[in-house]
Amino acid sequence: MQYSNGFFFQFIRLAGPFWSSENKAVIRGQTLALIVLTVMQMGIAVVITEWSAALFNALEQHSMSGLLKQVALLMLIFAASMAVTVTHLNIKRRLQVEWRSWLTQRVIGQWMDKAHHYLVTHIQSANHDNPDGRIAEDIRIATEEAITLCHSLFYSVLVLIGFTAILWGLSGKVGIDLGLVEIPIYGHLVWIAIIYAVVASFLGWRIGKPLINATDVKQTAEANFRFDLATAREHSLAIALIHSEADEKRRFFRLFREVVDAFNRQTLAISHIMQFTSGYSVLSMAFPVLVSSPRYILGNITLGALMQSVQAFQQMTSALSWPVDNMSMVAQWRASVERVLSLVKALDDLELELARVDPHRIVLEKSADSVLRFQNLCIARLDNVVCVSALNAEIRAGERVLITGNAFTGSKLFKAITGLWPWGSGCIELPDEEPMFFMPPRPYLPTGTLRGAICYPAVDEVIGQGVLEQALALTGLKELVEQLDQVDCWDKVLPREQQQRLGLVRLLLQRPKWILLQESFDSLDPDGETEMYRLICQELPDAALLTVTNQPTADVFHQRQIFV
Repeated sequence: MQYSNGFFFQFIRLAGPFWSSENKAVIRGQTLALIVLTVMQMGIAVVITEWSAALFNALEQHSMSGLLKQVALLMLIFAASMAVTVTHLNIKRRLQVEWRSWLTQRVIGQWMDKAHHYLVTHIQSANHDNPDGRIAEDIRIATEEAITLCHSLFYSVLVLIGFTAILWGLSGKVGIDLGLVEIPIYGHLVWIAIIYAVVASFLGWRIGKPLINATDVKQTAEANFRFDLATAREHSLAIALIHSEADEKRRFFRLFREVVDAFNRQTLAISHIMQFTSGYSVLSMAFPVLVSSPRYILGNITLGALMQSVQAFQQMTSALSWPVDNMSMVAQWRASVERVLSLVKALDDLELELARVDPHRIVLEKSADSVLRFQNLCIARLDNVVCVSALNAEIRAGERVLITGNAFTGSKLFKAITGLWPWGSGCIELPDEEPMFFMPPRPYLPTGTLRGAICYPAVDEVIGQGVLEQALALTGLKELVEQLDQVDCWDKVLPREQQQRLGLVRLLLQRPKWILLQESFDSLDPDGETEMYRLICQELPDAALLTVTNQPTADVFHQRQIFV
């Protein structure tokens, strides 16, 4: 996707394919139904003004039969309005949630594809912080409010067309006497309404323009504050152990001050709009009556025509004032769309960067044999400082190799092997058709049943109860058998030692041929760590083992070392 074009073109390029997606027949049918129902809503509004004129004429004529007739017609209008409004609401909300679902699936699909969710954090080409908030909240606003705004704009255009014709007919002809000549003016109420609404819209636009930037700043500040609170919750044990609560509080207060500052800035912008719109709304009630009443006093029009003129004038000025009335919503919608576009742009830039031929990229290839091979491998940091230089080595199936030296550099080597660190040069040949199992210092345990967390990412139903109980017993976690079907946040409930043992349970269940351990047992005591290595060698004797650790207990379980 190219981003050199205008904002609306970018949004259409991103979200417009929804109407050509797999379910396009239903989507287009719902859109057409929404258009038809909007036309019917405008038609009911026109009918109401006609009914109002007839009602006030009946009152002016003291006609009881005319009044009863209008009461009967009101019942029909009432029923039609309810049916159209409810049907319109249901279809609109269905279309909103389907569009949101489609765009959410598209962005999540791109974000979670081939580790882009991790790699995108290392590029600086676009603003892409807090992707969770952009996906969960900004996509909702971008889609739901887009439909709401399009509907209200379309309705306003229909109202403008319909009521301009009505108001033109009710205006008749008035003349301006200049003494020697009288200038006839046709549709004077239409011209007054246009001038009135255009002036109000221009003033409202000028007053409300700062709200767009203020809303964007506030949403960013809110997202940053929310993200840091969630991060602190995830690392609450580490914070408690080093007694860094005071630092965390200072950081939270600083972020919250940014939220308050952004809130106050938005409040100031909204107050300017509200100050204008409140006066505008009061004037809108009285102005059309004052403009039309002289013709009624002079007897040129009936009371019904006066009231119909007032309603038509109000409808027309309301339609022309759409920019003023929706300034705040447009600002919020645009800010959310820009945040979604920034995330998608960052993902697109990442894909282009990874696809681009660059000598400063690590090449991953499949080897013809069961060998992990490093050929002139150089690994660089993001600031271009080289961590590993000209590494040439071979690791054959079943070998156990200890990666010693700098643990940070060792972790970069593992990331390069798994395709998560392309920055550098040289080539890594991977064993063909043999997946690698990577054990980080802290395994990922998704919220849900303990059984599902252990078996992740495999389907837990595939692994039998007996096999799972045996693996738990081997790793010293037999007491967790009774909790297998309990639902909890296991990364918060279980201590780090048990989490690392569960990582080994997952390894024993999957039984891979290639194992990469990155300080996977560093929270265990020396005896526990020795037990885990012995268990791997005993249960998976044919698996190749690469271990990054500086613990001396690991030496005896490895055949050779590679220093990085």
